[in-house]
Amino acid sequence: MKIGMRIDVDTFRGTRIGVPNLCRVLARHHIKATFFFSVGPDNMGRHLWRLLRPAFLWKMLRTRAARLYGWEVIFRGTLWPGPIIGKKLGHVIRNTAQAGHEVGLHAWDHHAWQAHIDRMDADAICLSLDWGAEMLSELLGHPPVCSAVPGWKCNDLVLKEKARFVFHYNSDCRGDGVFRPVVEGHELPQPQVPVTLPTYDEVIGRNGVSNDNYNEYMLSLLRPGKLNVLTIHAEVEGIVCREMFEQFVAQALSQGHCFVPLGALLQDASPIGTARIEAGTIPGREGWVACQVSR
Repeated sequence: MKIGMRIDVDTFRGTRIGVPNLCRVLARHHIKATFFFSVGPDNMGRHLWRLLRPAFLWKMLRTRAARLYGWEVIFRGTLWPGPIIGKKLGHVIRNTAQAGHEVGLHAWDHHAWQAHIDRMDADAICLSLDWGAEMLSELLGHPPVCSAVPGWKCNDLVLKEKARFVFHYNSDCRGDGVFRPVVEGHELPQPQVPVTLPTYDEVIGRNGVSNDNYNEYMLSLLRPGKLNVLTIHAEVEGIVCREMFEQFVAQALSQGHCFVPLGALLQDASPIGTARIEAGTIPGREGWVACQVSR
C-alpha cells in the first residue's frame, strides 16, 4: 500500500531542527517525501490570542503544546517581528531538495494566512502566494511544483488565484481521493491531493489514543485500494516525537507499505474526477477546514 508522505514545516524551529532530523530518518529508510515550507516571517506566537477560544485552549492542554512545539515557537513574533525563514535557513530548504525530496510552498506567513484568510481578497491572496513562490524559486532555482495552504484554510478564491501559478498540483483540503476542483461551474486545471489521515494533534489525548498506541492506531486507519495521505509536522515528528515517528515508519515498512511523495500519487489517479471544496470540521481540530465534496 502506498502512503503519501506530506511534511508541513510551519516555523523557524521546525525548519532549523525538525527538517534535518526528518531528512536523516527518511534517508535511513530510503524514503522520499513532499516537504511544504513556510518561508516568510515566523509569527506563530501570535496565535496566543486564540487561547480565549475554549476549543483551542483544550487542544493546547491536550497536546501539551509547550513541550510539543517549544517555548520559542509559542512566543515567536509576539514581542518582536519573527525572522524570515527563507533568508536565514535557505540552505536547509535547498539541502532538502538536493536530497531528492519534493519541495512545495506552504505559506509566506503561516500565522497571517490562518488568522486572516476569511477576510483576504484576491489581491491579498495572490500577493501572499507570490511572495512565497518567489522566495522558494530563488532558493531552488525553479518555481515550486506544488503547494498546500496552512491549516487546510482554502476557499474558491484561493483556488482561482492558485491557478495563476505553475503548481503541478495542490494539497489544500481533507478528503478521500485525487480530484480537480470545480469553482463556479468551471473545472480548474490543478489537481488536488487531499489529506486522508488525521494529524498527531487531532487524535492524541482523544478516545484513548496516547503515545503508547498512537502508531498502531494510525496504521489501523490505512485503507487498501484507496488514497492514503499522511501529514506530519517538522515541529512534532521531527523533534519531540522523532523516535516514535521512526518506529511508525519501520512498522509500516515491515507490513509491506511504502512511502512516496504526493506527486507520485497522481500517477495512480487516472482518470481524475471532479469535486468542490467546502468548509467543514474535523474532530480534534479547532475551526473550519476545507473539505472535498463530491458533486
